[in-house]
Amino acid sequence: MYADQRNASGVPVRALLALALAFAVSSPVMAMEAAGSDTLQQQQVGRANPQPLELQHFRANDARGLGVFEPPKEEGVPYTGFKLHWGGSFTQQFQALRHRNTADSSVVAGTDVNELIVIGSGFNNAVANLYLGAQLARGIRVELTSYLSSRHHNETWVKDGYLLIDGSPFENQRLDDLMKVMTLRVGHFEINYGDQHFRRSDNGNAMFNPFVGNLIMDAFTTEIGAEAYFRKSGMLAMVGMTGGEIRGQVGRPQDRSPSKLGKLGFDREVAPQVRVRLTGSFYRSTKSINNTLYSGSRAGSRYYDVLENTKSTESAQAWSGDLQPGFRNRVNAWVVNPFVKVRMVELFGNIEQAKGRAVTEAADRTWHQYSGDAVVRFLEDQLFVGGRYNTAKGRLAGMSRDVRIDRKQVSTGWFVTKNLMAKTEYVSQVYRDFPASDIRNGGKFSGAMVEAVVSF
Repeated sequence: MYADQRNASGVPVRALLALALAFAVSSPVMAMEAAGSDTLQQQQVGRANPQPLELQHFRANDARGLGVFEPPKEEGVPYTGFKLHWGGSFTQQFQALRHRNTADSSVVAGTDVNELIVIGSGFNNAVANLYLGAQLARGIRVELTSYLSSRHHNETWVKDGYLLIDGSPFENQRLDDLMKVMTLRVGHFEINYGDQHFRRSDNGNAMFNPFVGNLIMDAFTTEIGAEAYFRKSGMLAMVGMTGGEIRGQVGRPQDRSPSKLGKLGFDREVAPQVRVRLTGSFYRSTKSINNTLYSGSRAGSRYYDVLENTKSTESAQAWSGDLQPGFRNRVNAWVVNPFVKVRMVELFGNIEQAKGRAVTEAADRTWHQYSGDAVVRFLEDQLFVGGRYNTAKGRLAGMSRDVRIDRKQVSTGWFVTKNLMAKTEYVSQVYRDFPASDIRNGGKFSGAMVEAVVSF
């Protein structure tokens, strides 16, 4: 069978993309022309100052968090007593995608499960985050993130909550000296596997992602445990242990074991305006009832209903366009992330391998994922253009051969203020070697996405 969907209004996707790109690029240019000799930066300082930072060792939720990975070891602000911080993020997208496939017809209970749902152009539901942080003592703070709304969950629910310790609560010189290079994170948190999770869209907060979509295999999950860090002179080492699942459970202990993870790398300025960061991470879970390393983003993907059948719903098929390898029982993964910034140009890579299986499988399967993106930021990081290529290849449960998915993304964006950003993306994704009985056989989706982000 074959299905090819255009936007419902009949407007070509290219025209929508051109219009969005023209708006994103021309709006700041017109603003500068209207200001005469004033720069856009001067306008922003006078009209849109961001919320002052009050928490120590804190990565700002707005544009000030660009280029930051782990929460900084530097205090950032002096400790002056207990502080309470509230923040929020939300995004809204306009989607103009079309999709097609060549899968064989497969009628189940009167419905062809390989027939694609008809999609047009329109707005996706907005999603939002709520942040609550408290400075409890010098170098000690607590962080809580709630998803007020998300694609998979319409109701409010807590993403994570943890304690970050970068200082000693006691007057002890030895502990003070130790905490100058050590950090401890304890609680239920977004695990620090790889560097891509620092650049991805996290439900309502898409400030740090130069694109609209995340990676095909989205390595992101929250687990309960602890991570210990050593950082000095640009060197980074981390070891951690968690319960191995997104929820805390005490039943069926014979089917569960702790997960172990670690990271090693460096991050420093090797020459004026030349920053180099290179890290390697691993994650290992030998036994689990429901491991979610590649399915832990309960917020879902940004590409709604692509390559889904006519019964698709926004929440039930929340991960449309993504690939989840199904490593529920065990997973052994590693990833290497190089990052280089030379003046205005950023280069970021993701080289990843994951092996694992579900509880019903007798042998491990292997997936490889590679991605590389280049982003050029100019006008003091207020405007950017970027491109990314991402590919994932491996075997899914029940299949006799490897399949592959390729994704290309081109984007442009504008930080209107430190708290407000707009971006557009053209995306094209192709599914290769899927069997004719699978809805993704001969699958492709492409088109434009426009996204607005507010974060503070």
